[in-house]
Amino acid sequence: MPLVEKIKKKYTYNDYIKWSDEERWEIINGVPYNMTPAPSIKHQNAVGTFYSNLKQKLQGKPCKPFIAPADVILSEFDVVQPDVFVVCDEKKITDSNIQGTPDLIVEVLSPSIALKDKREKKVLYEKYGVMEYIIIDPIEFYIERFVLEEGAYGKPELLGSQDVLTLHCLERVDIPLWEVFEVEKVKPE
Repeated sequence: MPLVEKIKKKYTYNDYIKWSDEERWEIINGVPYNMTPAPSIKHQNAVGTFYSNLKQKLQGKPCKPFIAPADVILSEFDVVQPDVFVVCDEKKITDSNIQGTPDLIVEVLSPSIALKDKREKKVLYEKYGVMEYIIIDPIEFYIERFVLEEGAYGKPELLGSQDVLTLHCLERVDIPLWEVFEVEKVKPE
């Protein structure tokens, strides 16, 4: 197949499910993105701690947290594996994947895919109506939070390692960021 044809091809979920399980992939607007190699230990620690906090605080509530790798199918041409996400509509949850838009998505930056998380994924999540999108930088110890208002994300709210993140889309869920970043809480003098 000539190179021009390969570039013009839009990949779909049906293509995606035929690819090797040896690598992790996402498709955004029909374009495949390879997510290998494995993320760093700092990345995985931030993912695990954020997920654990959510799992504990959502226990007994209708919203369910999930952790990568789990397929979220937004459309035939958009399949992602967010680091952490929450789905409040149980009809979207199947035995194999999530069919539709999560309420909350959290992506933890890795150097190799940080730009994609901040650019392509932000646009994608806004397009599909993700109510709250959080980007965590595990190296610089900050988060950017985007909240959907009238169908669009405004300017991000920036929070640091000593702040508490109160999730807008989930009732009364606070995440202490010093736990996510695994740093000591500074006590006021």
